[in-house]
Amino acid sequence: MEKVVIRVVGFQLLNILLLFVITCLSEDTVPASFVFGDSIVDVGNNNYIVSLAKANYPPHGVDLGRATGRFTNGKTIADIIGEELGFIEFTPPFLSPNTTGQIVLKGVNYASAAAGILNETGMNFVGRISFDAQIENFAKTRQYIMKTLGESRAMTLLSTALFSVTIGSNDFINNYLIPVATNIAQTTTPPTNFVAAMISRYRIQLMRLYNMGARKIIVVNVAPVGCIPSQRELYNLSTADGCAAFPNQLAQMFNNQLRILVSNLSTSFEESDFVYADAYRIVYDLIQNYSAYGFDNADSACCHLAGRFGGLVPCTPASEVCEDRSKYVFWDTYHPTEAANLFIAKRLLDGDSMDIWPKNIRHLISSSS
Repeated sequence: MEKVVIRVVGFQLLNILLLFVITCLSEDTVPASFVFGDSIVDVGNNNYIVSLAKANYPPHGVDLGRATGRFTNGKTIADIIGEELGFIEFTPPFLSPNTTGQIVLKGVNYASAAAGILNETGMNFVGRISFDAQIENFAKTRQYIMKTLGESRAMTLLSTALFSVTIGSNDFINNYLIPVATNIAQTTTPPTNFVAAMISRYRIQLMRLYNMGARKIIVVNVAPVGCIPSQRELYNLSTADGCAAFPNQLAQMFNNQLRILVSNLSTSFEESDFVYADAYRIVYDLIQNYSAYGFDNADSACCHLAGRFGGLVPCTPASEVCEDRSKYVFWDTYHPTEAANLFIAKRLLDGDSMDIWPKNIRHLISSSS
């Protein structure tokens, strides 16, 4: 009988301790991180689906010691921000069979390479997990958290957790800008209409995250996609100091409307903290002033096989890899190196309102909505 009493008391004490920890974390730090997006922040979800968009082979991950499914030589922006916020382990991919139990309470990564805001985006890569599908996966995680902690404590965790969304580039690169004669989107839909459809869908998606308990939501805009090696090759740029104009114009058109959307959501929803992260400004600044930031190359892929800028073929085991990855902005045809990710993450963590508005990540996690 005494053993039963001791076990009951111990269980009660464990619950009290868990509640205390969550309360303390919600006041001073961030208890969990939930990451949504595309290949910029994918940490291996595409390893578990049938897809042409995979990075689970070398030389990807060369500076992590192994290929994990990350589309870079080392850490993603989400990895770096998580470390800075005190997370001991990287936020794990939702589809990993090891992402279960108490691990989930610290956050989950739902991002998928080739994914977009629009469900049809990325069809050229076959399998991918669209943003809508990522939100469905989060709903499953939320259900588990509610069952494990109870409604009150679950909502406390979710309202103080960090949510980040890095998506939209593929809606241009792997949808509207696909260079094929049968690309119906580009031949029949004006850019303004296409961007409007993206914004309309994005509004619904972000509202759904809010309705499921998210309050601190970082919305990362589309970077200057016209400057990536693949687009430099596609537009046959002859000089290293130029970026493809049309893709960047599309990105800026979208970003201008996205900022308005984020502002409207912040003022319309009670206790919300929607934050607009200007990746376009940060990355463009890095590309234009790369030497001042300690880089040697801002136009070519470190992992390269063909093309003037190494942008014709994705990074493969047959590719050559630059000797010093810390000096390159781009890892492959589309993605930044870990060094560039460090630069971007630092600006999002500590930048001024020109980089991330209305508050940077450190201020976001320490503020009450």
